[in-house]
Amino acid sequence: MENIQLQDQLNMEKTTLISKLKETIINVPDFPIEGIQFKDITPIFLNPKLYEEVIEDLANFSRGKVDAVVGIESRGYLFGIGIAIALDVPFILIRKKGKLPPPFVSEKYDLEYGTSEIEMREGQIKPGQKILIHDDLLATGGTTEAASRLVEKQGAIVSQFSFLIGLKDLEGQKKLEQFGAEIYEVLQF
Repeated sequence: MENIQLQDQLNMEKTTLISKLKETIINVPDFPIEGIQFKDITPIFLNPKLYEEVIEDLANFSRGKVDAVVGIESRGYLFGIGIAIALDVPFILIRKKGKLPPPFVSEKYDLEYGTSEIEMREGQIKPGQKILIHDDLLATGGTTEAASRLVEKQGAIVSQFSFLIGLKDLEGQKKLEQFGAEIYEVLQF
């Protein structure tokens, strides 16, 4: 009976969090280019209590399941650091090419209009570690797929992905299924 009541309370809290986020996140049409519906998450940071709720929700997904959190530049840092602190595990940066001193490992990936490259300091991830990769938004999944390859290059295991927002029509989850990791999105649009 207690377990059912606890689960009901958690479900209600999750529903309330999603409602608050949908009221807070601003949809900006045709930004940065025509046809894109940009999700402006910056109003979340004006409400410290809401930010704490988001961190707690994301941390609960990973509690006791990961050895480190990897955040993707730059908006993946906004919640990733908070998640790592809540879990009491290290936070590791993935940066755009040319932003980290050596030694680093890198991974190229394709974009709609060319290629890009991301980097991570070598040796910050240990072989066999279970890693949570966090970013603010999952769209097509290309950057997150490249981040996963960086983690794997160092012998660690991508065990989870988390995102504040998932854009379900862009099917980024399908690209990440190859890693066999749990995928969590606080809310979907």
